[in-house]
Amino acid sequence: MDILSLLWLFFMLAALQPVLRQRMLEASRTKRIAQLEQRRNSRVILLVHRQETMSLLGFPLMRFIDIHDSEEVIRAVQLTDAEVPIDLVVHTPGGLVLAALQIARAIARHPGKVRVIVPHYAMSGGTLIALAADEIIMSEDSVLGPVDPQLGRYAAASILQVVEQKPVNEIEDETLILADQARKAQRQVHDAVVELLSGRMAADKAEKLAGELSSGQWTHDYPITARQAQAMGLNVSTEIPPEFLQLMGLYPQPVQRIPSVEYLPGRRGAGGSQSK
Repeated sequence: MDILSLLWLFFMLAALQPVLRQRMLEASRTKRIAQLEQRRNSRVILLVHRQETMSLLGFPLMRFIDIHDSEEVIRAVQLTDAEVPIDLVVHTPGGLVLAALQIARAIARHPGKVRVIVPHYAMSGGTLIALAADEIIMSEDSVLGPVDPQLGRYAAASILQVVEQKPVNEIEDETLILADQARKAQRQVHDAVVELLSGRMAADKAEKLAGELSSGQWTHDYPITARQAQAMGLNVSTEIPPEFLQLMGLYPQPVQRIPSVEYLPGRRGAGGSQSK
């Protein structure tokens, strides 16, 4: 075999390597999900956005809850028998309120028990989905977030604050239009939270929690810990099965040139021992 043929073979193998690696990951995920479903006697659904730092040609790419996600999750719920529990793993920075609310209402209507599992974070729309569950399972370090609506770059609550603090004749028409939209969006999200919590807590507590989560009293990225969520009255457990944390390892972050976190795999024991 000549040098050109060897070079051609090398480039072919190099091009196929990412595809083969992806196929192996997908096969591993399918196997692990099947094992979890059999062990827990449930339908396991994953909503994972694992691309916080991915980029293409130097431009950052961000994924979030969209209509395609809602279509797929709703389809999975519809394919689940009424008596079968659902374990929905959510790992997301949030996304479209419409899509998140569609998912939330679909799991809220499921007759069987629904558990939303948050291995690391379920912010914004992810929290909206979690509110529809019979039980939220978090680790001690995972977080939820506020669901206050955002209009473009600005929080609805911040837009309304501007209108309330300045005379109308000093406010631009565009800002007044945004304020009208912000007021409607805030009310709609508040009502949606009350709807999702209906039957899961007393009406007055649901109203109070809806106000806390949708009013903008915190920044949109404020982390709500498991203990805070429990104090708010949500049915939160911190007994997260380790299999779900391990499953997240099969959704690797896109490869970067220089890793930002490094450690030796395996559990570190006392005396310098390390188990695999």
